[in-house]
Amino acid sequence: MAYLSDSQLSQMGFGRLGRNVLISDKASLYDCEAMEIGDHSRIDDFCVVSGRVVLGRNVHIAPFCLVAGGEPGVTLEDFAGLAYHVQVFSQSDDYLGHSLTNPTVPARFKSEFKAAVHLGRHVIVGAGSVILPGVLIAEGCSVGAMSLVRKSTQPWGVYAGNPARRVKTRSRDLLELEAQYLAGA
Repeated sequence: MAYLSDSQLSQMGFGRLGRNVLISDKASLYDCEAMEIGDHSRIDDFCVVSGRVVLGRNVHIAPFCLVAGGEPGVTLEDFAGLAYHVQVFSQSDDYLGHSLTNPTVPARFKSEFKAAVHLGRHVIVGAGSVILPGVLIAEGCSVGAMSLVRKSTQPWGVYAGNPARRVKTRSRDLLELEAQYLAGA
């Protein structure tokens, strides 16, 4: 995988760009001025990231992900990660037929649902999952592959399914490892 150079990254006009950020030269980023990317974060090949997006430190977005921040925004806090093919949406068209849809139609003829999405610290989302507008995935949650997350979660849970449901409690052992890592161990 080839990554953009520091010079190339600085020319993209990010709202904030941390240290040691890696972004694939095959990723597509739109509206970079609305993005903040924390230290040691990485965006891999064939990702599309657009709109208001805030990434904390040590965030990983695996290949083929979509993070559609739009106007309301998507936030991934420190140590959060998206596996292959995860899609995160902060806005959605009206699928019930009460308005016109798609970006070719002027806003006055549409009724989009727009709400920020927030993934807390240490959230990990499994491959192929979809996160809908307005969802808060609380600190420490993991979401199993191919899950549909329509509703917000409670902290430190393991969620899976369509729709995603809490199936068990997630261990907090990783917090000790985080402390060691941040202390430079």
